[in-house]
Amino acid sequence: MLGQLRHETVIDVPANVAWQLFGSLELGRIVGEQLPNIFKKVELVEGDGGEGTILNLILASGLGTSSYKEKFTKIDNENRIKETEIVEGGFLDMGFTLYRIRFKIIENGEDKCIVETTIEYEIMEESAANASLVTLQPLIEVVQLANNYLLHNKNPK
Repeated sequence: MLGQLRHETVIDVPANVAWQLFGSLELGRIVGEQLPNIFKKVELVEGDGGEGTILNLILASGLGTSSYKEKFTKIDNENRIKETEIVEGGFLDMGFTLYRIRFKIIENGEDKCIVETTIEYEIMEESAANASLVTLQPLIEVVQLANNYLLHNKNPK
């Protein structure tokens, strides 16, 4: 069974500024520090932020799983697209065979941009009921955090 969820959020910084954060490891660092209701810790397992980078995300209790590893599978600087896939734990332990997250930064005037967030997944038929666990809410919180961070830190790392 295939599924997809998508959400768009307008944020108050230019697309190139947003991409500096979304296209880097810095996003994981601030998420690990500032969203304790979702993430206890975000650890770099390997890589430098480019394709092939692997992060270990340790989740807050009560989220259905304790941790998962995700791999950066696509970093497209020209089109400002970053894709990650869960490669261990998390949704893969619940019958999913694919769980992909995509952030796409779209220009929307000089001082604003749109962050298009997409979750794509495949799940085995016998686990189809678990598809109801897929939600964009944590990613919406990540985008809101990124917007606030960028507004208060004019020169992201």
